[in-house]
Amino acid sequence: MKLLRLVPDHTSYPFMRWRRVSFPFSALASIICVVGFLVLGMNVGIDFRGGTLVEMQAKSGQADLAKIRATAGTLGIGGVEIQGFGNKADVLLQVELQPDGEQGQKRVVDAITSTFGKDYNLRRIETVGPRVSGELVRDGTIGILLSLVAITIYLWFRFEWQFAVGAIIATAHDLVLTIGFYAISRIHFDATSIAAILTIIGYSLNDTVVIYDRIREMMRKYKKMHTDDMIDQAVNSTLSRSVITHVTTTLALVGLAVFGGEVIRGFTIAMLFGVMVGTYSSVFIAAPILIYLGVRTDGRTAPEPEKAEKRAGKAPAPRAASV
Repeated sequence: MKLLRLVPDHTSYPFMRWRRVSFPFSALASIICVVGFLVLGMNVGIDFRGGTLVEMQAKSGQADLAKIRATAGTLGIGGVEIQGFGNKADVLLQVELQPDGEQGQKRVVDAITSTFGKDYNLRRIETVGPRVSGELVRDGTIGILLSLVAITIYLWFRFEWQFAVGAIIATAHDLVLTIGFYAISRIHFDATSIAAILTIIGYSLNDTVVIYDRIREMMRKYKKMHTDDMIDQAVNSTLSRSVITHVTTTLALVGLAVFGGEVIRGFTIAMLFGVMVGTYSSVFIAAPILIYLGVRTDGRTAPEPEKAEKRAGKAPAPRAASV
């Protein structure tokens, strides 16, 4: 029986040729994301700003957002954000943090329950106080920073320093683009978003380590092959695995985004974006950056052959054919 091949054998796509496009593109995208974060800020959920979240479903099958908004304005509970989601019956209310703490939060829940309880099923009620939200911000930030430190230490011992630096740059690239995606798309940034960021970092790093392992193996096997050709061959040899992993992960995330409900929708959308960015950075950032960091097929840190020969006043030697 013939096995299914998602990527044909002996594929030799010249990925390294695209580094002159991918690097400027990633730099521009990173700048846009940083500007978006600084100008727009994060659309933080109640996990980080505190407040009350109520998910309701109309018993009639049709939620009247205008009427809900007008009624909520008369309750004296401060600012209320109201938005529909899912089908026409579902509506989400987010009430700002009350000045009198837990008593104020309880008053909000009682007011919404007594006002909307007849016409709507209250499916979910969450309240977060200012102390808890502050702790979540602090703990989430510390968690991300500690994960990056742990990754750096692991890579430093796992590979030569050029590989470690390349993986760190690719990981930082994914982190910046993911945070920028949250800022620009206005998806709620909450506790699940921290989990999404850490998962994206792990996914991207796993892809990068697989490619780096193959590159290091090729460096020992083909010592006279040109660096560009060797990295291209290493990336192509892991392409089938990358495609299978990317497709299966994407299918699972699409299912969660469609059927998982509002609670995890932000998480799954961010993960879909992160999977694409992580795969892209592993191939078009982490791999080609080794060329600029001076990695050669013999394992020594030195300039690329063409540059070294030009400085010596010699014509560049022809590239060795790919094996």
